[in-house]
Amino acid sequence: MQLNQITVGCTDYAASIAFYQAIGLKQIVDAPPRYARFETSAGETFSIHSVEAVTGNSTVIYFEIEALDETVTALKAAGISFESGPQDESWGWREARLRDPAGNPLCLYWAGENRRFPPWRIDQHTAAKELNQ
Repeated sequence: MQLNQITVGCTDYAASIAFYQAIGLKQIVDAPPRYARFETSAGETFSIHSVEAVTGNSTVIYFEIEALDETVTALKAAGISFESGPQDESWGWREARLRDPAGNPLCLYWAGENRRFPPWRIDQHTAAKELNQ
């Protein structure tokens, strides 16, 4: 299974378009005022759709960026506000947190090998063996 895309609500279509373009996504679908889709340089997709209001959102969108510190510095210079970071986290990722115009939380991060292979990763053979016992 592969992740196809993530869709989050937006309350201001134009502001959300501008925000996601500013953080480096390329817009590939434009269906104003209800829907837009973006693509990363690696080809993953992300989309927005119009909603009345976003409240109590527990979804966090993660975008991995190798040059995290430089990217955050450039985005701040372009007027994008961050809630935190970049900072090293105890789980081995370097993260910066922000919100889009609709209040959806985003995490820009760099994890390198720790994204898929953290020190605490469950060995699949051991896990399968334990399930069969």
